[in-house]
Amino acid sequence: MQFQPMYDDGELFLPKIELSMTSNQSIGIITDLKRKQLLMNQLANHSQYHLFRAPQNEYMRLTVEELITFLIKVTERNEHTASLLGYFALKEERKVKIKNLSSSRRMYVTLLRVFFAHQPTLVLEEPYFYLEEQDRRHFKRILDDLSKEKRILILTSNLEDAIISCDTIYRLNESGFHQLDIRDSEEDKQEVQEQDPANITLQKISTKRNDKVILFNPPEIDFIESLDGSILIHVGGENYDCALTLTELEQRLLNFGFFRCHRSYIVNLQKVREIITWTKNSYSLRLNTGKDDVVPLSRTKLQELKALLNI
Repeated sequence: MQFQPMYDDGELFLPKIELSMTSNQSIGIITDLKRKQLLMNQLANHSQYHLFRAPQNEYMRLTVEELITFLIKVTERNEHTASLLGYFALKEERKVKIKNLSSSRRMYVTLLRVFFAHQPTLVLEEPYFYLEEQDRRHFKRILDDLSKEKRILILTSNLEDAIISCDTIYRLNESGFHQLDIRDSEEDKQEVQEQDPANITLQKISTKRNDKVILFNPPEIDFIESLDGSILIHVGGENYDCALTLTELEQRLLNFGFFRCHRSYIVNLQKVREIITWTKNSYSLRLNTGKDDVVPLSRTKLQELKALLNI
């Protein structure tokens, strides 16, 4: 899969991108609205890609059962409507018109069209954005099954939505196209270090932006991320470069309630609102930052975090 470079006012806005995708693989690209649209537009005329753009509001007058029957017929599938209604967890809503479903359920039903796509590659724009928790889990299960025989590309602006279903995640922004390190390895276990609440010291974290040195107090920091060899300090929806390594930052912030939740992330536990379990090996932390930030939680770190939080 290739994307050609595009320029905006003489500046490179979309670099040339080459993705090597294989069956049984899901790739996520985290980017903004304009870049998502440009990526989708470049794939629009290729017959091997099935594109899902959000939101789509066709067939609103049909019932759920009528839509599934229609999709089976036009795609010449061998499945029976009743069995698919069970697989999609839609038996209770089978007689309900799509327009009368809740907004989350309506989007979930609309998303099911990707199940019937004959193309080998599925490209989905913000598939989880409009879904509530239960519908997210249902659709994740369906995408996991589809990924066994198809290639899946998810374009989103939300890290959590990429983590849910993607094996490999990239970030595309003004800094270029970079792969995020979301690997979870037993070899990367960090030594457990006890925090001493009484041993509080004054600490400033030095960052840099536009040749200016900016100092942050630890409580101001939301989380810290290692990205493509750089360390980014996230504060209030903005990120700042830091010359320290994650290990150095982990040591400096040990007594300020920070936790190395993943090989590439340190999180301020005071900002954690929710521990999300997607599968037995897939977890993330949602923060109460106002931006609804989400960071991955390594499975090797889950029990340590629970012990730290007394849960």
